[in-house]
Amino acid sequence: MPPDPAAVPAAPVLTLVDGRVREVSVPALVPRVDRGSLADLPYDNARQEPDAVVFSRKDAAGQWQDVTAARFAADVHAVAKGLVAHGLGPGDRLALMARTTYEWTLLDFAAWAAGLVTVPVHPTSSAFQTRWILQDSGAVACVVEDADQARTVSAERRQLPGLAHLWVIDAGAVEQLRRAGARVPDEAVTARRGLLTPGALATLVYTSGTTGRPKGCALTHANFFAEVDNAVRLLHPVFAPEGGEPPSTLLFLPLSHVFGRMVAVGCVRARVRVGHAPSVEGEALLDDLAAFRPTFLLAIPYVMEKVHDRARAAAERAGRGAAFDRAARAARRFGATDAPSLSARAARALYDPLVYRRIRAALGGRVRYVICGGSPLGVRLAEFFRGAGVEVFEGYGLTETTAASTVTPPLAPRTGTVGLPLPGTGVRIAADGEVWLRGPHVFAGYWDARRGTAVPYTDDGWFPTGDLGDLDGDGYLTITGRKKDLLVTSAGKNVAPAPLEDRLRAHPLVAQCMVVGDDRPYVCALVVLDHEGLAHWRRMRRKDHLALWELARDRELLAVVQKAVDDANRLVSRAESIRAFRVLTTEFSEASGHLTPSLKLRRRAVLRDFAREIEELYEDGGRYAE
Repeated sequence: MPPDPAAVPAAPVLTLVDGRVREVSVPALVPRVDRGSLADLPYDNARQEPDAVVFSRKDAAGQWQDVTAARFAADVHAVAKGLVAHGLGPGDRLALMARTTYEWTLLDFAAWAAGLVTVPVHPTSSAFQTRWILQDSGAVACVVEDADQARTVSAERRQLPGLAHLWVIDAGAVEQLRRAGARVPDEAVTARRGLLTPGALATLVYTSGTTGRPKGCALTHANFFAEVDNAVRLLHPVFAPEGGEPPSTLLFLPLSHVFGRMVAVGCVRARVRVGHAPSVEGEALLDDLAAFRPTFLLAIPYVMEKVHDRARAAAERAGRGAAFDRAARAARRFGATDAPSLSARAARALYDPLVYRRIRAALGGRVRYVICGGSPLGVRLAEFFRGAGVEVFEGYGLTETTAASTVTPPLAPRTGTVGLPLPGTGVRIAADGEVWLRGPHVFAGYWDARRGTAVPYTDDGWFPTGDLGDLDGDGYLTITGRKKDLLVTSAGKNVAPAPLEDRLRAHPLVAQCMVVGDDRPYVCALVVLDHEGLAHWRRMRRKDHLALWELARDRELLAVVQKAVDDANRLVSRAESIRAFRVLTTEFSEASGHLTPSLKLRRRAVLRDFAREIEELYEDGGRYAE
């Protein structure tokens, strides 16, 4: 579709130091919101377009039923009155602990309508993590999804004297709140909404805590408005009707993370139809995608890797693995440039009905766009999906920046980068390579439980992210790693592990990996095999009889991993390359304590728990594991 002239950002403003771009900013596409709050969005939608379908939700029979703007606003208002009826006052904190469901979004907006501050808790959080967040935020009420989560919270109630209410969604929490608010006058909620301003605190989102206790990021209504208004305008092809087909998305990432939450708010703001799916795993998600048929998706690289790897495995089982590989190369060739050659276009046309259509079918059949964040997708996968007919907009941001601070501009993608600054945002590269960010979407500060308020993070408006990055000559940002994760070998060589790990994880047999080498003579890697990829490999090689510990020493499998390591090593110099690796027989997972809920490595925990395996790698003298 032709670009909306209002959605085309102004040219980036570049600042050069010693001939290199060290700072870039892009003017905002929309003015700042100067009145009201997120609580007004459902009411505005109901007034302006009451019959617009803004949600679809599954009924007891598994069928998707539409929810209009008028119905959603009525639901929000009724639940908000219930919260008022239970004595929750303006500014009180309401914790939400549930998977990605309609009720989560409903309670979020209802809490805002009642003048509350919402506090997301990841649904798989431990009792300690849950108690810490409830204590630190000072939550006076908590809504959980099921009995197991209720038990987790109840077990900690003695240490949570301020927690007055605990509601369970599966036990009818929404209807209970609706009934409780029946006698509360409508004007009570209207008055609460009227007290809110853009600068008011909207939510406390706790970081996943890769190194220590999570910190509460205080995000205001203005932060969300600046983020979603500029993102919706910039990504006009995603959020606007195309060919008469209204946009829609199926949310399956946790709403406890700011990435999914931001898109949920943006869809309500843009009146985009939203469905909720509670899991990113298994056949249930594929069934939901097939039934819902979204036009765009919000995803993390893990999901995109799974879609690619499953398609590759299916092709190999059918004896068409080589054909799939040729199609993948053709897709990458097509997706690597904005002006593909005639032969590249012909190859894409040849493989579209044979391969690419099946890729799109796995995403529901109508997906044209994917907004991808959380970690780098990698050049090869980005080119592959673009060539397969799915445009991927990569972004970069943090909880502290209300999700995206940079994003791929639709009219000028640059594969391998995380794009240009979101309109209204500035990006600076500090002298030590750290990425600094500035803009109206940057949070108010970290929550201070003793003061009951947010403490500003800086005096000059620049937020140091802890990430390392580079700006190219046009202002596109590339993330090269985490400042705290930077390895320094005993020879003094600085090594950023993220690029090596990202490339290794792109292999179908590799689920997770961690590069080590701090104060060591060379770099090594711990490798965790992917369950689905390994099962497929075993079937194809007729090695189902081998136990996992035997496979970890199988020469044929190690040779495959060796090739993946060799491929990753092409990214770096010899001094930075992986000299040895160890295939582990246990996995990195959230349950084991080695991954955060957002699937980021807890490096200290891995170093501690696999200290013996790491020592053995260096005792072997740099030979590859056998």
